[in-house]
Amino acid sequence: MNALVVYDSKFGNTERIARAIAGALGRGSSVRVHAVSDGPFPIDGVDLLVLGGPTQAHGMSAPMRAFLGALPAGTLLNVRAATFDTRFHIPQVFSGSAASTIARTIKKQGAQVVVPAESFFIGSSEGPLKEGELERAQAWATDLLAAVGAPGQEVVAGRS
Repeated sequence: MNALVVYDSKFGNTERIARAIAGALGRGSSVRVHAVSDGPFPIDGVDLLVLGGPTQAHGMSAPMRAFLGALPAGTLLNVRAATFDTRFHIPQVFSGSAASTIARTIKKQGAQVVVPAESFFIGSSEGPLKEGELERAQAWATDLLAAVGAPGQEVVAGRS
């Protein structure tokens, strides 16, 4: 399986989560990791797209919104996808969730979101991540692989 992890990160916390997810996905996929600011980059041929960013103003960040808005029509049609975010560990009704907002956006573009949106928690707006969140991200990615039925493959690239 060919996986692509795309993230936005202001203080590095979401990037750390994205790389933990990519590392776990690499046990069952070839994985590329890109910051949204690295774009444009190819999405063609991706079997699994994982998108994540920090929760800002109860939703996704402006760079993630711009990235998704710039995708040509049909790019995400029938692409299997999953979303994650970083946010404060308070009820989602108070913080919002970038992951949920991203999931709604990509569903409208035809993506098939294969697992519920997931949040990983930070201690303050600049971090650090709460204890155990990197491990939880790896476990979530392992569950994601199981959800898409990925056979064992290897990581072929870190950050491109």
